[in-house]
Amino acid sequence: MARVMIADDYTETRMFLRDLLVISNHEVVAEAADGTEAVEKFKATRPDIVLLDLAMPKMDGLSVLREIKKMDENAKVILLTASGNLKTINECVQAGAVTYMLKPFKIEDLSNAIKSTLK
Repeated sequence: MARVMIADDYTETRMFLRDLLVISNHEVVAEAADGTEAVEKFKATRPDIVLLDLAMPKMDGLSVLREIKKMDENAKVILLTASGNLKTINECVQAGAVTYMLKPFKIEDLSNAIKSTLK
């Protein structure tokens, strides 16, 4: 079981991810609807894994990732994005994202990414 934070500006996506995580016996310790909130909630909860949307208001996912890594260089962040922009994805991986998932993704693929990240 992992303590997970979800950061995505779409309520429906957060609800879907929360349900998926709970069914998989993970604990959702925080949810954020924008980048600034994501940084604050990471600082307050220190989750095992962060599911982080790339395109969010107030602060984009890459900036959030960099702030999280400043607080905890070992933070495990899985990037979620609807954009297949390889330049941006590579920047995120170089900044410390464990992996990325292109939306829409298969539930099994996200489950496997979480399991792999926890090893």
